[in-house]
Amino acid sequence: MRPLGTAAELERRRFLAIARLDEEYTAQQVADFLGVALRTVRSWKAAFQKHGQAGLRAKPPPGRPRKLTPRQERTVLTWFLKSPRSFGYSTDLWTARRVAEVISRKWQVKFNCRYLNAWLAARDITPQKPQRVAREADSAAIERWRTHDWPRLKNGRSASGPPLPSSTNAA
Repeated sequence: MRPLGTAAELERRRFLAIARLDEEYTAQQVADFLGVALRTVRSWKAAFQKHGQAGLRAKPPPGRPRKLTPRQERTVLTWFLKSPRSFGYSTDLWTARRVAEVISRKWQVKFNCRYLNAWLAARDITPQKPQRVAREADSAAIERWRTHDWPRLKNGRSASGPPLPSSTNAA
């Protein structure tokens, strides 16, 4: 398991261990001072003897390198503040495929759409579709029904005023 600390901090500890060994501290004393195993100090000493300072330098983190720089990633996230129409699409719906296409056009970097879905979800950008509205919808009539007719029906009154008959009322 990798010890806690940045790569620079861990590198500094290795150089400190070698400096202490040069000051004629024992490997066990250095290990106790740094809170590491004796075997670790001995391996650092061997690496230093074999490769010099280069043997103690921090190594780049493992894994595949990033496809986009942090600045490019921030740029992609700002695209969601704009309409996809401004990027040449016919609707206002952002999809992972569209994001991949725009990235490819702008920076010639290819992304798998499934990866982009996960990448966007990790940044709290989830797939959203615009709410569909019927062309024939009359918003004024809908609002009138919602505010006037529905409360009256909900309270059990007919349009003329007296209560509606109910099968639960005694006749």
